[in-house]
Amino acid sequence: MIWHHCDHVAQVRTQRGSRVALLHLDAARPVVLEGTAAAIWDLIDGRRAQAGVIAELEASFEDAAGRLGAQVESFLISLEAQRLIEPARTTN
Repeated sequence: MIWHHCDHVAQVRTQRGSRVALLHLDAARPVVLEGTAAAIWDLIDGRRAQAGVIAELEASFEDAAGRLGAQVESFLISLEAQRLIEPARTTN
C-alpha cells in the first residue's frame, strides 16, 4: 500500500521538525505527532510503499521485540480513520 497526505490537512511543525500538528479541515481537534509518529508522517510521500516506510524506520529505530511493522500498520490505519492520509492512486 502506498499512502499520501490528504489534501484537506493543514500542518504546522516545530522549527526542528520533531513535532507536527495536523488538522483535517473538517475536524474539531488537531492531532500532534512526536518522535517516531512524526518520522512516519514525514515518510508518507505518495511514492514510498508501506514496506519502504517500515524498512526506513527499522534502519533508524531499534526494534528488539520485532513489533515495529505491526505498530506502523496500526498507526497508518489510525491516520486513515482520522482522514489524515489515504491510499495513493497508482497509474498503470
